[in-house]
Amino acid sequence: MLDHETAAPLTATRDEVFQVEEHGIDPIPDAERHGNAKDVFWVWFGSNLTFTYVINGALAVAFGLSFWQATAVVVIGGLSFLAIGAAGLGGVRTGTATLVLSRAAFGPRGNRPAGALNWVVSIGYTVVNTVVGTLALEAFLAALGWDGGAAPRALALAVTLALTFAISFWGHATVQFAERWMAYVLAVGFGILVVLLVPGADTAAPASGPGAAGWSLAFVVMLAGPFSYLPMPADYTRYLPRTTSLRAVTVSGALGGFLSSVALGVAGVAAATRTDMTDAVAESLLPGWFRPVFLALVLGGSVTNSVITLYSSSLNLQVLGIPWNRARALAVSAAVTAAGSLGALFLTDFTTSLLSFLSLLIIVFAPWGGVFLADMVLRRCRYDSEALHRTDPGGAYWYRSGWHPAGAAALLAGGLFSALTCDSALWTGPLVAPLGGADLTLLGAPVAALVYVLLARRTATPHPAA
Repeated sequence: MLDHETAAPLTATRDEVFQVEEHGIDPIPDAERHGNAKDVFWVWFGSNLTFTYVINGALAVAFGLSFWQATAVVVIGGLSFLAIGAAGLGGVRTGTATLVLSRAAFGPRGNRPAGALNWVVSIGYTVVNTVVGTLALEAFLAALGWDGGAAPRALALAVTLALTFAISFWGHATVQFAERWMAYVLAVGFGILVVLLVPGADTAAPASGPGAAGWSLAFVVMLAGPFSYLPMPADYTRYLPRTTSLRAVTVSGALGGFLSSVALGVAGVAAATRTDMTDAVAESLLPGWFRPVFLALVLGGSVTNSVITLYSSSLNLQVLGIPWNRARALAVSAAVTAAGSLGALFLTDFTTSLLSFLSLLIIVFAPWGGVFLADMVLRRCRYDSEALHRTDPGGAYWYRSGWHPAGAAALLAGGLFSALTCDSALWTGPLVAPLGGADLTLLGAPVAALVYVLLARRTATPHPAA
């Protein structure tokens, strides 16, 4: 017998390391639930041990902030992982993925447009991480004497893709296992990087303040990463037993993301106060013996981050109603990622265009996150699990023809605010100049949340049987 949404067998399966996971977005039965809140810590700690945060910290200084100002922004960005930790609570309660839970806020049909965009974002960030990892491995091969032509780059791409695909393909248990054990190694290496970069930081304030534009851009850079995770957290909590402490899940997830992002972000801030970071890696600050280690860290960090985005993308396709099992959906996502990575590596303008496009999509995902979190709070994470998986009329979350008017209106209101105040390479909102160059895109989240609470406070109520 097959589940109508995922074509996953309803017979009992086991979530084991190096065994292909059979479940998709279908609810995980209580008999197959396992693990504890500490597992969530390793998912978010390991996946955020990525060099991207070093670059983000350096950018905060480039926007005109002093060491202490930029450090404050980094810490506030790290605290936003509290929302990521909390966003996984629905997974514990229902045993299903985040983008299934968001049907409660938007309706099954109203959920699909943002779901489709999220798939694009997941693939886009996986491509970016794959490219970063490939270039690091290519540089390592060059240091060994293999420098020239497309062959070393092609091999580096193949290795990076193979590592990411294999871990994601095996599924949930293997993802958690890999994130934990790779985190052990990466934490040591990045710890050495922090020690090399932070001492000697110039803590003096700059001659002139950063202004509204500098502050807002720094916050956008530091908060965009955590916001991009909002459609994913329940994907990694859905196997936890229902008796797992929700407070422990929230704290574990928040602490994992906070520690890795803040440590590396402060390292980037310190490096940028000491040297020109236009080469991104500030090699002049690193001793020669550390260069191979550094390249390995960049590769490892890109893989740990790509693994969770690629894995979630396979669940995303199922949410969109595509009748594939998780493994087949992931193979399709991996193929698109490979094609995108080839374009990014061999068509130089592609990477710049992709990054600009991804940065623009925060106009949608900041308000989406606001609505999702507001709905979760109103319902106290108590959902009608059966109704979440109904994509036909008659379910509790069908609303009006599969659309929730309150969710749609709140998303539009938040998106309009974000569009008016966005300052990106592809679009500058008409309110940016009057605001002194400030980019307030992220405030679309609280705007959308407030509108949703006002419109849905009587209808978005906890499911009594949960």
